Amino acid sequence: MLDLPLSFLHRPAAPSAQPWLLVLMHGVGSNEQDLFGLAPYVPKNFHVISLRAPYAMGPSAWGWFAFTVDKQGERTINEAQEAASRALVAQTLAAAAQQLGIPSERVVVGGFSQGGIMVLSLLLTQPALMHAAMVMHSRLLQQIVPLVVAAEELNGKQLWLSHGTYDQVIPLAAAHMIRDLVESLPIELAYAEYPSAHEIMQQELAEAVGWLETLGA
Repeated sequence: MLDLPLSFLHRPAAPSAQPWLLVLMHGVGSNEQDLFGLAPYVPKNFHVISLRAPYAMGPSAWGWFAFTVDKQGERTINEAQEAASRALVAQTLAAAAQQLGIPSERVVVGGFSQGGIMVLSLLLTQPALMHAAMVMHSRLLQQIVPLVVAAEELNGKQLWLSHGTYDQVIPLAAAHMIRDLVESLPIELAYAEYPSAHEIMQQELAEAVGWLETLGA
């Protein structure tokens, strides 16, 4: 039985000589049930763990950090909450991998929207925790840019980055900003845009799962 710092749901991997671990993080106002719905599509050699964010926002609604949006659409985040969540997720990733006996070279971390923000921040600041990351319909926190590790620490890491061209919650320009940064780093990038809003469409899911299969093959 896993004992982790955050609440979670777990789908064990099928018996495998080299199991992988996929840890998922939901968007703001959701919960661990949300992305756990993707588990049936994930290759069977992956453990799937879906985390619940630590800050309650309402009934069955949780967030990784609070934020406000001004009249110009500019977001201001609660930096203390973001930093605390990032540390807590890092502890959770390390504990899950250790308890399941999976080395970081077989760990993938994925997230949607605010969960994707957390995933990207962890990849760029603590890449030793994982081999690859999946960031869907998300954005880069400017607070993270000064904390990005030396380029050589990102050698061999992989990133799936996808966004909807009609996303009105986080505009497509946010994905372009992530892409531009990542292309300046030694990260292997798989980038895709889909004719969707702030949601994971079927084609996006299928192609993301195909990317996962190439990692875990």
